[in-house]
Formats: sequence, C-alpha cells, structure tokens
Amino acid sequence: MRVFALILGIFFLTGCTVTTPAEPEAPAVDRSAMATDERTAVDAVNGFWRTRFPRVFDQPYRGPRVAGAYTGTNGPRCGGQPSVAFNAYYCRPGDYLAWDEELMAAGYRQIGDAWVYLIIAHEWGHAIQARLEADLVSVAAELQADCLAGAALQGAAQDGVIAIEPGDAEELAQTLAAVADDYPWTDVSDHGNAEQRTDAFNSGVSGGIPACIG
Repeated sequence: MRVFALILGIFFLTGCTVTTPAEPEAPAVDRSAMATDERTAVDAVNGFWRTRFPRVFDQPYRGPRVAGAYTGTNGPRCGGQPSVAFNAYYCRPGDYLAWDEELMAAGYRQIGDAWVYLIIAHEWGHAIQARLEADLVSVAAELQADCLAGAALQGAAQDGVIAIEPGDAEELAQTLAAVADDYPWTDVSDHGNAEQRTDAFNSGVSGGIPACIG
C-alpha cells in the first residue's frame, strides 16, 4: 500500500511548476492503487479529526459525508448547482466532499500519491471550518484549509496511520505548486500563490491545529 507522510522542515519551495507531458508519453494510472490511496487518505484524515477535534474545540466531532469520485458533470449537485469537471470540493449545504476522478488521475500520474492525500486533506479542512465558530475561521479560508491539511497529515503520520516514503517531500511541493496556479479553480487571489500555500501548510505541520486558528 502506498501511503504518504510529512517530514518537518523540507517543504519550502520556490518557483516549482507542473507541466503536462505529451499524451503518448503519459504513463497509465493504476486506478485500483489510486482508489486505495483515496480510501487511506479519507480514513487517516477523518481519524485525525475524530480524536483531535473534540479535544481542541471542546465539542463533538461528526465527519462530513464522502461522496468520493465522479466524472465530469455527473457528480452530486451542491446547493442546486451541478458538479464541475476537473474539480475537487467541499459542499457546505450538503456537508460532503467530492472530486473528479480525472483530476485525481492527472495529479496521480504526474506527481504521485501525495497529490491525493493533500487534495483530500485540504477539502476536509473546509469541512472543519464549517464546524467552527465564525471568529475561528480565517478570512484567508483557503490558506487556513492548507494549514489544517498540514496539521492533519502530520498528525496522522505521528499516529502511525500513514508512513513516510522516499519522494514524498518532492511530490508535496509539486502538489502545492500545482494547486496554487495550474488549475482553473485555484485563482491566486482566492487561494494564494505557491509560496503562501506552502507556508500555510508548513505552519500546520510544525504547529498543529493551534497554528491554524485565530
């Protein structure tokens, strides 16, 4: 089983970009392995929040529903709006997470399994924001979600739920760069640039949940 974990102090990147290889050279994605990583990521992140959320926020934890993978516009509707192709999102009205399978496959092919873990942990961060008092949610909500993702993945690694693999640091750096500026739903003015997103993620890795709140 391929799993992902974080290593403190090595995720600072500058100018990292992701390019799309020519289609004939693109390796096939092992969809079964990718699905396994998706399930592992969901279990790891949910397990982290199940233990930490009540302790930190002094209230019960109820995880979001995981709608999981969809294709194109065939995903679940959110607040009456259809799903968007090549996207991953947390739907607050429905309290669920969903992601386009082709988006996951593209990142999995180009970057590796760290892509899957970070995307799921980030969207879970938005679900956590929806459970907090308004004054605990940052106006820079996307960067706060990155911070919460760092806290969750580092915590899951410390708990032994996910493990370190060679290359994880590089994959994570590439993922943060890609979601900062390479995909249509990540406008820099909304999500932050690669350096800002990496800094936010690292804050969660090094400082845990308290570093992300307030």
